[in-house]
Amino acid sequence: MSKESSHPVGTTTSTYIDPGADTKEGYEISKRSRTLAREMVGNTTTEDRVRQRCSIAVGDFAMANLLRFKNDPVPATLAALRTGAPIITDIRMVQVGIQKNGHTSEVICALDFGAEIAIEREITRSSAGFIALRDKLHGSIVVIGNAPSALISLCGMVKEGICPAVIIGTPVGFVNAAESKELLRTIDIPSVSNEGTRGGTPVAVAAVNECITIFIEGSKNAGPGHRI
Repeated sequence: MSKESSHPVGTTTSTYIDPGADTKEGYEISKRSRTLAREMVGNTTTEDRVRQRCSIAVGDFAMANLLRFKNDPVPATLAALRTGAPIITDIRMVQVGIQKNGHTSEVICALDFGAEIAIEREITRSSAGFIALRDKLHGSIVVIGNAPSALISLCGMVKEGICPAVIIGTPVGFVNAAESKELLRTIDIPSVSNEGTRGGTPVAVAAVNECITIFIEGSKNAGPGHRI
C-alpha cells in the first residue's frame, strides 16, 4: 500500500449533488460556497473535494493544506459504503451530523457502549466504547472528531490486528489531539487526518459526508436534483 497519498484518486467535474440542500436557499448557499472552494482549493481529485468541504465546514481555506490522506481513504470509504459497513463515531455530535440518506450503513456512537469498561479501567467513555465495539470495528468506517483518547485506543487496537476499512480522525484540542493524529498516520490503514491541534467535529463530519456525496453521485439512484 502507498504511503501518505498526494496523487489523484479520481477526477471531479462541475456537476455535484448536495443531498443536504433540501430548499432553494440552502442549495444556492451550497452552490456559492462550493464554487469558491473549487477556485481556492482546486478541483482535480476526490481528495480535493474533501479538502473543499472541510474548508467550508470551518470557514478557513487553511484547513485544506492541513489535511493528510493516507492509503487512498476516499476509495476505501466508497467500497465500505457499498457493502453497508457500519459508521462508528466517537461522540453524539458526529453521529448526528453524518448524512443518513443515500446509503445503507448504520451510524452508531461509541458512547452508547462500554460504560462498565470506562468505570473499571478509569478511561474516557469514548475510548471504552471503541473497546466494547472491538468485534464490530473490522471493515467499518470510523469517524473521530473530538476524542484523541478514542483515536489513540483505536490505533492500539489496529496494531493488535483490528482492521477498520478507513479511519477519519480529526480530533481537536491541546491535549493529545495532534499526537493522536500523528499516531494515526503511522499505521498502515486508509485514513484522513490533519496536522496540528485544529480539527473537530465539523472537519470529521465534512470529510465523511463528502465521501457519502461522492458515493451517491456514483449510484444508480442519483437523481437530477440539487446539482451544482
